[in-house]
Amino acid sequence: MAPRDPKDGGGGGGGSGGGAADPEDDIEAPLLASSGSSFFLDPACEDGGEEQRRRRRRFLHGSHTLSNTTSQVALVGADVCPIESLDYELVENDVFKQDWRARGRGHILRYVALKWALCFLVGALVAAAGFVANIGVENVAGSKFVVTSNLMFEGKHRSAFAVFLASNFVLTMLAAVLTVYVAPAAAGSGIPEVKAYLNGVDAPNIFSLKTLIVKIVGCIAAVSSSLHVGKAGPLVHTGACIASILGQGGSSKYGMTCKWLRYFKNDRDRRDLVTCGSAAGIAAAFRSPVGGVLFALETVSSWWRSALLWRAFFTTAMVAVVLRALIDFCKSGKCGLFGKGGLIMFDVTADYVTYHLVDLPPVITLGVLGGILGSLYNFFLDKVLRLYNLINEKGKTYKLVLAATVTVCTSCCLFGLPWIAACKPCPTDTEEACPSIGRSGNFKKFQCGMNEYNDLASLFFNTNDDTIRNLYSAGTDDEFHISSILVFFAASYFLGIFSYGLALPSGLFVPVILTGAAYGRLVGMLIGSQSTLDHGLFAVLGSAALLGGSMRMTVSVCVILLELTNNLLMLPLVMLVLLISKVVADAFNANVYDLLVRLKGFPHLEGYAEPYMRQLSVSDVVTGPLQTFNGIEKVGHIVHVLKTTGHNGFPVVDEPPFSDCPTLYGLILRDHLLVLLRKKDFIHNCTASTLNASKHFTNDEFAKRGSGKQDRIEDIELSAEELEMFVDLHPFTNTSPYTVLETMSLAKALILFREVGLRHLLVLPKSSKRAPVVGILTRHDFMPEHILGLHPFLFKSRWKKVRLGKLKMTNIL
Repeated sequence: MAPRDPKDGGGGGGGSGGGAADPEDDIEAPLLASSGSSFFLDPACEDGGEEQRRRRRRFLHGSHTLSNTTSQVALVGADVCPIESLDYELVENDVFKQDWRARGRGHILRYVALKWALCFLVGALVAAAGFVANIGVENVAGSKFVVTSNLMFEGKHRSAFAVFLASNFVLTMLAAVLTVYVAPAAAGSGIPEVKAYLNGVDAPNIFSLKTLIVKIVGCIAAVSSSLHVGKAGPLVHTGACIASILGQGGSSKYGMTCKWLRYFKNDRDRRDLVTCGSAAGIAAAFRSPVGGVLFALETVSSWWRSALLWRAFFTTAMVAVVLRALIDFCKSGKCGLFGKGGLIMFDVTADYVTYHLVDLPPVITLGVLGGILGSLYNFFLDKVLRLYNLINEKGKTYKLVLAATVTVCTSCCLFGLPWIAACKPCPTDTEEACPSIGRSGNFKKFQCGMNEYNDLASLFFNTNDDTIRNLYSAGTDDEFHISSILVFFAASYFLGIFSYGLALPSGLFVPVILTGAAYGRLVGMLIGSQSTLDHGLFAVLGSAALLGGSMRMTVSVCVILLELTNNLLMLPLVMLVLLISKVVADAFNANVYDLLVRLKGFPHLEGYAEPYMRQLSVSDVVTGPLQTFNGIEKVGHIVHVLKTTGHNGFPVVDEPPFSDCPTLYGLILRDHLLVLLRKKDFIHNCTASTLNASKHFTNDEFAKRGSGKQDRIEDIELSAEELEMFVDLHPFTNTSPYTVLETMSLAKALILFREVGLRHLLVLPKSSKRAPVVGILTRHDFMPEHILGLHPFLFKSRWKKVRLGKLKMTNIL
């Protein structure tokens, strides 16, 4: 039998197996070996200890046993961390009910007003963070390119290369050192972590203050270092961090908290705020408020409702308003070198776009090839990330060496490739200075003479935002040579793959847009003679094709691109390209974010049930014996169970003389038991307590702590006399947990579990002659790896191809 998820289910293997497992394969065995151990091996998830390295190797390479580790540990950043699930369900016990009865109309109005106020704050702060990131990249990267170009103009080619290489190396190392030593969870884009969190998975430190700071600073440094990474993904993570921190209501540890914010100390309200924060991140990256809302709905969110739609839209609207005000401030020249706000409102396409029936074949071709290239992008990215994981698991030094190696190779590539491009004479009909000397510009002189420019250097020696603007610009069909576009497309395609996965903040969205723009230009040059479309429009459609092929987003990408280019006339063509590229790519593999979620090992629940789940009932994945508590339980027994298991929920059963027969009273959470033990309101005899719980406890004492944080049973000291006393669990037990009969199909149980957002689903027997509860279904029990491990005969069924390919892809069985 596979060991059950140590953070989700009832004690004693009540969900997935009560049989003994091999200690080498049991993920709990090393945790329970010492009495003082905690489920969280290291608060920062940093490297430490041979045991953790062994678990990391088993996690990354897979273990062909029945043991399932995917729902217990996951890659957070570049480190393996234990994870747990979130409690979205309302705990309806006596304390909770009394608290709600005590609330009047004023409390409800205050709660609603505070929700909107927090959305306003999230929007304003995320806009400020996005503005700082954009201005930081423009000034740091722009200064580097200006110095390099000036040295090239003076003929000091070696000095120019040395400055370019050294500046890129320093910026990359700054981002990598901050990430590796301060906040490992800040590595990557953060979108897989946000997506997993909104699905109900909690990982340590993904939304901490350290992660937020390192995400912003590291993103500026990484993007400015000329690595092919973007800032859209990190801004989504940044928005989620800001929303989560605001939702925590301050810090009780440092005395910075407000009693009014106690209403939000639960996972349900934090989930809504994090959803709004992720939408605000996209809005800040592209100044696309509607696109941000649709991105949250289509890509990262697992639950949605109309009230959340309004709040998310209000949040992104605040982002747009604040960004507009900040950009207007920068028009006075007070924001440094560039000060245009980055990738915001290109306004680069033709004023009036016309297309005819003859344009459809090239556009369809663009979509089909984009789907193939996007699926190949995901395939290569998966292979590279697996290779990087092998290197990163060796320690912090290897992470830094890997980042240094990639940035040096990237700098050599970016500086060396323009030498193979032929010089082009400056156009006579442009308003911009050509060549651009001593300033930022689109016509880089590089090694060329006066009145000439290097078109390939103009693409490489610019920020990603400006390069995309150049490729999108209408009326520039003659500015780039086809060989330069081909070289730039190939370099961007593979540099984007090799740059992601380093131990630093990095996004995929902008590199894919950039690569897609070059791909679109290339297709326009090759078959554009058969079309009336401008090459700049082909670049926009190329970005849509590659985004659809890699990320499989349709509605949100369509709106984002339309808001970026400010041209609604492109809507039919963009829609057509996105639909074609997505359909083609879906035939090969999963979208890039689902791939990353699986590769990291997050137990993500899909919104549909696999066909083979229809062949199973919940009793096929639930076995006993099940650890339960009596309604009045001995303190020593509670302490023993909490110390020897990592489970989060325990059924409470009343037995004679407190009931005529064994009866399920409800479910009590581990955190609530820890509160009771810490308060020490015990009784001396195993009798019904006369204690009025609402007078001795407040609902605030049971409030959920911040993301990734938990109390420890080892921190509670109890005397021998106290261990012999009893505690009445009835006032603190959730008397209305969700339950299903053991004969329910696993597919139906999965839909209920995910749609309601449960952490525990109690399984009741069909017969009244058995125990009142026979097990607990948790997230772990719905994982395909676990189910197929328990029932290998499903591999022989006609549905085996549904998940077999995905399991091989993730290599976690």
